[in-house]
Amino acid sequence: MITPNKQNPMKEITISKITLNVGAGKNEELLKKGLKLLKKLSDEINPIETITNKRIPTWNLRPGLKIGCKVTIRRNTEQLLKKLLVAKERVLAVKNFDNNGNLSFGIPEYIDVEGLEYDPELKIIGFEVAVTLERPGFSIKNRRIRPAKIGKSHKITKDEAINFVTNKFGVQVQ
Repeated sequence: MITPNKQNPMKEITISKITLNVGAGKNEELLKKGLKLLKKLSDEINPIETITNKRIPTWNLRPGLKIGCKVTIRRNTEQLLKKLLVAKERVLAVKNFDNNGNLSFGIPEYIDVEGLEYDPELKIIGFEVAVTLERPGFSIKNRRIRPAKIGKSHKITKDEAINFVTNKFGVQVQ
């Protein structure tokens, strides 16, 4: 029997991964700077370059063109998120949260991140942060044999994600 003081452990929300992204467009120099910045932020995990798949003539894009870089971090995510939230002064907007309980925000200058100092080679560059939240049991949708959908009552809602970030990291949501 579950006592009223204890919550169901399967309802506990955790951070699955943090994805950092730098969009460079067609600028090769900015892409190289972005790769170096993401390597610094991710504790030496090698970032990958993102490549276009579609042709968009108005933007002069063609398939196979390198337009950015990203890195996915799955370890020590709480410490990294704390540093990144300090750069946002622990204030997020409601629109930073999606209906699936994930959150994303941008950091205009990397020097705002705790522990990073100005690098004259990088100059001033910004990046985007996407945080994926999950509960125990979410792996059933990704498993190889008999994948299943996550039940409606087990999905993370926008309000639950806001409560998680507010209580765990002391973030103000406006």
